[in-house]
Amino acid sequence: MVYCSTKFAVEGLSEALHAEVAPLGIHVTVVEPGYFRTDFLGTSSSVSPSRFPDCDGSAGTMRAMATRLSHRQLGDPARLAEVLLACTDAPALPIRLRLGSDTVVAIEAKYQEDQAILASWRKVAVWTDSGLADGQAFGKGVVTRLQGGRNQQARGPRPSPDRR
Repeated sequence: MVYCSTKFAVEGLSEALHAEVAPLGIHVTVVEPGYFRTDFLGTSSSVSPSRFPDCDGSAGTMRAMATRLSHRQLGDPARLAEVLLACTDAPALPIRLRLGSDTVVAIEAKYQEDQAILASWRKVAVWTDSGLADGQAFGKGVVTRLQGGRNQQARGPRPSPDRR
C-alpha cells in the first residue's frame, strides 16, 4: 500500500509541477512502466515472512501474483531502455509515458471504471452548481434521496473526489 500510494503522490506532484513549469520551457514526464523482466519481483525485493490471513484478499493477492510473475514479466528491459534513451532527444513528451501492454490494459480498465462513476453521479455533480433551481438537473430532495436506504448497491457507488 505504501509503495503504490507513494507512486500516486509522485504522479500528482509531477502533474502539478508540469503545469507550473511548462511556461518556463521545462518539461516534466512521469514514466509509468508496467512489469518488466527484471529481478524487481524476485530476490531484490524484501518480503516479510509474516502473513496476515485477514489480508489474503488484498496484499496476499499481490504477494502471490508477484511470486507467480517473477521473471515471467512481459516487458523487455532492453526495449524499455531504448524508448527511454530515445525520449531524451524527443521534442515533446506526454505528461505520463505509460509503457508495457499490462500498463495499457490497467489504465484502460481504470478509465472505464471512472467513466462509469462519472456517468452514475453526473446529475448529482452538476446539481451542486449555484444558480440551478432545486428541480433542475437532478430534481428535488437530492440530499434526502442520497441519505435514504443503507444499501449502497441500491444507491450506486459513493462518489470519491479525484485528487489528481
